[in-house]
Amino acid sequence: MRRLTALIPVFVVFVVLLILIPLPTGLLDTMFVLNITVSVIMLLTTMYIRDTLQFSILPTLLLITTVARIALNVSSARLILSNSGKAGKVIKTFGDFVLGGNVVVGFVVFLIIIAVQFFVIVKGSERVAEVAARFTLDAMPGKQMAIDADLSAGIINEQEAVARRQKVQREADFFGAMDGASKFVKGDSILSILVVVVNFVGGLIAGMVQGGHSFNEVLNIYSIATVGDGLASQLPSLMISIATGIVVTRAASNESFDVDISRQFLSQPYALIITGGVLLCFIAIPGFPRLAPITIGSLLIFLGLRLLRASNASVSEAAAADTELSHRPLREAEYYKNPENIYDLIAVEPMEMELGYSLIAMVNKKNGTSSFVDRIVMLRKQFAVETGMVFPTVRLRDNSLISPNQYIIKVKGEEVARGEVLIDYYLALDPGNVKGEIEGIDVVEPAYGIPSKWILRSEKENAEVLGYTLIDPVSVIITHLSEVIKHHAFELLGKKDVENLLENVKKTGRASLEGVVPDYISLVDFHKILSNLLKEFVPIKDMETIIGVVAENAVTVKDVDVLTECVRQALKRTITRTFTKDGSLVVIALSPRIEKLVMGNVKRAENKTYLHLEPEIVTEIVEGVKAQIDKHKNLLTTPIILTSSAIRVYVSRLLEQFIPNVAVLSFSEIENSVQILAIGNVDLKEAS
Repeated sequence: MRRLTALIPVFVVFVVLLILIPLPTGLLDTMFVLNITVSVIMLLTTMYIRDTLQFSILPTLLLITTVARIALNVSSARLILSNSGKAGKVIKTFGDFVLGGNVVVGFVVFLIIIAVQFFVIVKGSERVAEVAARFTLDAMPGKQMAIDADLSAGIINEQEAVARRQKVQREADFFGAMDGASKFVKGDSILSILVVVVNFVGGLIAGMVQGGHSFNEVLNIYSIATVGDGLASQLPSLMISIATGIVVTRAASNESFDVDISRQFLSQPYALIITGGVLLCFIAIPGFPRLAPITIGSLLIFLGLRLLRASNASVSEAAAADTELSHRPLREAEYYKNPENIYDLIAVEPMEMELGYSLIAMVNKKNGTSSFVDRIVMLRKQFAVETGMVFPTVRLRDNSLISPNQYIIKVKGEEVARGEVLIDYYLALDPGNVKGEIEGIDVVEPAYGIPSKWILRSEKENAEVLGYTLIDPVSVIITHLSEVIKHHAFELLGKKDVENLLENVKKTGRASLEGVVPDYISLVDFHKILSNLLKEFVPIKDMETIIGVVAENAVTVKDVDVLTECVRQALKRTITRTFTKDGSLVVIALSPRIEKLVMGNVKRAENKTYLHLEPEIVTEIVEGVKAQIDKHKNLLTTPIILTSSAIRVYVSRLLEQFIPNVAVLSFSEIENSVQILAIGNVDLKEAS
């Protein structure tokens, strides 16, 4: 393989030098055969690739093969004009075969071949390549934003994002190169016509003036040589032109060209049967040949009936399965005679998804290279990396009682969210800089509540050009599931999960942390601390720090909420990274009056503390916070309330009942390097 690689540059230089170096007829024959061989390989390769990038060297190959054909044309023209039309056996054989003893008919056939290549294949491929290059380049920003959206949602990791960005860039480079490379093929077709004229006219002049032959002899000699030379070079050119057209016209597919043809062309048996019947009807036309329509028509009808019989067999198997399910109650009655089996019915799954029947096929099939279940697995991996928690298995069920396109997400048996997706559509999101409107079904994106539109797949390219971010239905569901898990992680974290986390720390952490649970704190209280952190979106990945802080404070501090505050302050780096953006933190502050009021109304009962405020004061604080959030909603991705560490937990417990998705942070939880931007202040009316 290394020797072959080393010979390629030498071969390219040799091809260029062929323009100047005279070739003997034997070597010229070999080069013509090699040219045909390369063109056949290129044509067949385009039929077996699944992705255009699998043959990304095609534009460069077009240039090299075009130069090779030009060099061969020059060499053959030199031999034709200087050697009385004798330019090798390949050219003579092609000329005799096409002319067939008739110069006029031979030339007409040859010109038709050139016209078909130039006006049909080359012109069409050139136009398709030009349009594909323009749309691919225009769609690049939208595709990049879609990759960023998937990365932010945790659907893909950083390595997958880099690979997808590189693929988008390579696609743009490929189609841009194909747009230019198609001009090589076009120029080659024009040059071939010019070479034919030069060979024929020059041969007539050379033969009659220098060779002393008669006009008929010259016409016979040089017509064979001219047509043979043109056909020997144009046959490979025609195959390469077809290969170019196949590559630039291929739609996105997971299979090769031959597999797509066999699946899609034979997918409608009735079309084959009717076509066969139409062909058999041609027999009734007087004078029409009978053998061809009878043979082809009968074959199509036979093939259609075989395909239809196979399709009916599949339907019968499905019906048999339905019939088997319809008798299930009888078997169920026998099964549930044993009371022990009924306990399976009252088990509650930590997480469930119920799907309408239209979504069942979507989640079962492969989406690109991964299935719906694989996407959930990758989401679990990404969530574990970001938060330190492994969420439980998501049980998938069908539900015939909901809309066919709906899905329901349940936590511990109860519905917490639902959404609806359209299978053959894309969800188009406006990132704020779209260049125009697009037709679609107006909806609200289920995960973040963003206004969006469901658009047809045929509008995908247009939407990307306009700047919309497009999300496929599976990604919409996965993103929604990700947000639900994030907001209910504190419920999904079970005591068994905590034990697994502690075991993992024993394997990878320091031995001095062993025994903290249960020697210093009970498993129940430690579980409560982790749940408190997850409830406010604080990752629990740094378990060594969490356990270390608990070990230092659990002897003197028995209040779990106070222990949680100690842990939060130790995780200030993590909290700062989670909530800051571009090195700054945009917050809404509480007035000193409110902080003093809250601090003065903290009550203690046994080992617990709680906040006791008058309902009117609570209402006023909540309304003030809501007013500030609404006032600055364009500046706040996540509303953050900043307060002192002494009252942070009480303010958080107060606001979580009325304002979802608000984060309450204290000064002790923010690193000194972060710039704090207070854009609002909440105060009581008496102090305003």
